[in-house]
Amino acid sequence: MRLLLVEDEPTLRAQLREGLMAAGYVVDEADNGRDAHFLGDTETFDAVVLDLGLPVLDGLTVLKRWRDAGRSMPVLILTARDQWNEKVAGIDAGADDYLTKPFHMEELLARVRALIRRASGQASPVLRCGPLALDTRSGRVTCDGQPVTLTSHEYKVLDYLMHRLGAVVSRSELTEHIYAQDFDRDSNTIEVFVGRLRKKLPPELIETVRGLGYRMAAPS
Repeated sequence: MRLLLVEDEPTLRAQLREGLMAAGYVVDEADNGRDAHFLGDTETFDAVVLDLGLPVLDGLTVLKRWRDAGRSMPVLILTARDQWNEKVAGIDAGADDYLTKPFHMEELLARVRALIRRASGQASPVLRCGPLALDTRSGRVTCDGQPVTLTSHEYKVLDYLMHRLGAVVSRSELTEHIYAQDFDRDSNTIEVFVGRLRKKLPPELIETVRGLGYRMAAPS
C-alpha cells in the first residue's frame, strides 16, 4: 500500500516515515502544500497523512482542492492540540479521520489501516481468501493456519490484491501501489512476484485474467 505523508517539521516527518515504512507501507513525502497538492493530484495513493499547518499552501486548502477535483483517497489529518475548529473544518472539507498532536505511532498506524480497509470495503483487520489469511495489524500471513514467509515485495503485492478481493487488478495498478514515485518502476517484475506467490500459496487463489491483470478469489 502506498501512502503520501505531508508534514513540514523535519524530525516528525522522519519519525513518521520510518514508522510507516517499518509497517510495510511505501511512502512518498511532501513538506509543503504546493508539492503535496501536485503529488495527490497526479499520483495514486491508498491513503494520505496530511498536516494542516503547512507552508506555501495550507493543508485545508490542499484537501479542498483534491476533493473538488474528484480525488477520493482516504485522508487522515493531523491537527494541533485543542484546535477543535481545525478538526471540524477538516472533516467538512473531506477528511476521513483526524489525529491530534502529540500522538502515538501505534494509533496513527491503526487509523491508517482502518481507513484503507473501509476504502476497500473490508470490515475486519484480518483479510481472508479461502484458506489464506492476512493480518493487517501484524503483517502475518497464514495458509490453513500455517505461517507463510514472504519477502517485502511479495507481501505488498499480496496485501494489495487481498484488499481488492474479486476485482481485476492490472500490472500497472499494482506497480503504482507498491513503488514510491522516485523508484525505478518496472511492471514486468509484478509477474515475478506473482509467480513466487503462487509457489508459496495455493496457486488457484491468484487468477490471471488474460489481457487485464490478476484477480484474488477463493475457489468455488
